[in-house]
Amino acid sequence: MAQQKLNILAIESSCDDTSAAVIQDGVVLSNLIATQKVHEQYGGVVPEMASRAHMQKIVPVVDVALKNAGVDKKDIHAVAFTQAPGLIGSLLVGACFAKSFAQALNVPLIDVHHMQAHVLAHFIEDPKPEFPFLCLTVSGGHTQIVLCRSHLDMEVLGETIDDAAGEAFDKVAKMLGLPYPGGPMVDKLAKEGNPTKFSFPLSDMKDYDFSFSGLKTAVLYFLQNEKKKDPDFVANNLNDICASVQHTIITILLKKLKKAAKELKINHVGIAGGVSANSGLRTALTETGAQLGWQVYIPKFEYCTDNAAMIGITGYYKYLQGKFADLSVSPTARAVWS
Repeated sequence: MAQQKLNILAIESSCDDTSAAVIQDGVVLSNLIATQKVHEQYGGVVPEMASRAHMQKIVPVVDVALKNAGVDKKDIHAVAFTQAPGLIGSLLVGACFAKSFAQALNVPLIDVHHMQAHVLAHFIEDPKPEFPFLCLTVSGGHTQIVLCRSHLDMEVLGETIDDAAGEAFDKVAKMLGLPYPGGPMVDKLAKEGNPTKFSFPLSDMKDYDFSFSGLKTAVLYFLQNEKKKDPDFVANNLNDICASVQHTIITILLKKLKKAAKELKINHVGIAGGVSANSGLRTALTETGAQLGWQVYIPKFEYCTDNAAMIGITGYYKYLQGKFADLSVSPTARAVWS
């Protein structure tokens, strides 16, 4: 008699993307993401609108994810969901749905840390990193260097003490009058610009920590001063400004990553998180890896942004170790990795 396959339903609702995925024995069968366009007109995510949109979309998104996977809900063996960090209202929608679904089927509930899931996105498809490996996680809310000893044994070696790299991209984009989300637009324009045309300060925090608030302030004052001399300065130099800012952010990120890899003697290195979709960062990491003899790991674009597949793969490894949550678990904006 054939052994029954392990099916896990995963829910991700930490910000403004409603996502559901089905993982079978560690393989992604479906990964559905419903984005929210309503925030574009406001230049950023409006928490109340995000949570309401999640409430509207979560049932149909889960339904389609199950159908695309060819798995009936009665054959789900566990439900994984994003417990933290994120927008509380958005997290609540996903948590409440996951709890109800798990309770109705009488199957285990698995709480997942969003940033740990970004790291484990590397284990969705081959090639998968060898342990130990370093992962630079960069998103709109986080910038971290993580030492990964095993699937669930991770240590944050350093992180931003103020703003995240993704926030720096978005805030600079706003200063330049670019539409939301600004980060991808900066990346697009940077491809046509000169990355060394303008110089911006490189923050140098202790150990493996980062800081990007000073860079944002420097860019703001730079633009104000240049526009006093030439009102059309931004329009005439947009590509070069984007390229120079992006070059500065990437230089800061890779400087600390190289420091960690050298001091810890680790040559398996990856990136994760929304900003890991940035083409400049992906190229720079690949080139750095070739120079230093690293084995570099970069997830597919669909697994860089917020998605339920990464929640599901994390839930899979937690299931194998019996790390389940009870129905009293609550979503939080911040939480420790477990």
